[in-house]
Amino acid sequence: MKEVETARFTVAVFQDVAWAQKGLNALKAAGFATESLTVLAKDSPDVGSLIEQSCGSGGERIELPTVGTALARGPLVAALQGSSQDLGKLGLAGTMRKVGFQAHDGKIFETLTGRGGVLVAIRGEPRAADALAILHSYGGGNAAIGAWTGRV
Repeated sequence: MKEVETARFTVAVFQDVAWAQKGLNALKAAGFATESLTVLAKDSPDVGSLIEQSCGSGGERIELPTVGTALARGPLVAALQGSSQDLGKLGLAGTMRKVGFQAHDGKIFETLTGRGGVLVAIRGEPRAADALAILHSYGGGNAAIGAWTGRV
């Protein structure tokens, strides 16, 4: 097994933009830095506005297998892309292992996002449990901390 250095992420998928906005506002109110937040969802004007408000700048368009055209911004995107643009080739299901999630977790995140959900992730190990509690409290489905960090 190859050891790699990667940040720990806490991830959840909200049912829609309105719920994701509530969760993101709660994360910011709890002191999570804007640069630690990631938002990824199917491309739409509402998602574009959410990303700008939450992450400080517009999202990047990415063609994802299964999901289609998505808008995304944040450190999780960079971690999943890697140097070979893996996210666009393998999708969430194929790349979430890079940040400590098992393949079935990636498939769940991909399926929920493909159905119109909004994936929200927070980078940061010291407060991962706090982030998890906030995501759950505000309706983040399948919220989890990437527990297998460093293993590929």
